[in-house]
Amino acid sequence: MARGVVSATLAVIRRDLRLAFRHGSDSLGAVVFFVLAVVLFPFGVGPGQEVLARIAPGVIWVAALLAAMLSLERLFQTDFEDGSLELLVLSPLPLSLLVVAKVLAHWLTTGVPLLLASPVLAVLLGLPTEGFGLLLAALALGTPSLSLVGAVGAALVLGARRGGVLVSLLVLPLYIPILIFGVAAVDAAITGVAARPPILLLAGFLAAALALAPWAAAAALREAVA
Repeated sequence: MARGVVSATLAVIRRDLRLAFRHGSDSLGAVVFFVLAVVLFPFGVGPGQEVLARIAPGVIWVAALLAAMLSLERLFQTDFEDGSLELLVLSPLPLSLLVVAKVLAHWLTTGVPLLLASPVLAVLLGLPTEGFGLLLAALALGTPSLSLVGAVGAALVLGARRGGVLVSLLVLPLYIPILIFGVAAVDAAITGVAARPPILLLAGFLAAALALAPWAAAAALREAVA
């Protein structure tokens, strides 16, 4: 039984990854937005290295947060429109595990590219080298939380008109703690302050999101297909 659940979960992940690579406009658009938003920022505030280095953690995190929201609307929407979501809900696979599988696929196609692009953009903004490790660690803990919380919002607005606007309004307040602690971790590394507290808070937020978000999203999906 357990082996069958694992196989079904992996099958959902592989399916979503294939669809993402075949129709990669959402994932590619998120990464392009992330890069352009950060690249354009120096044109707005000027080329002063001290200013850019000071605001670099906030710029990268805000751009990553907004980029992660771009593809949330389509997290369940395609399956809902073609009817496959009803089959997935009726399948023996627990619906919460289905949510975890789809969130993992979303993070692999959106969060990981953002994570890989962030060091290059940090160099562009002149982020001190002391902050590179904490920037990657904070993004590695924060971006899965963005996908998990976003899955709840995407499930709640499933089938609604202007779902992209609604999901942004729903999840943005919940994203603020992740943004604050992510920036605080990098700032702490740069200024020589202990970075352990904000990193632990990010890890705690991820643990809470992993425990609660799949169940909440699963309940919303059941209502959507009822």
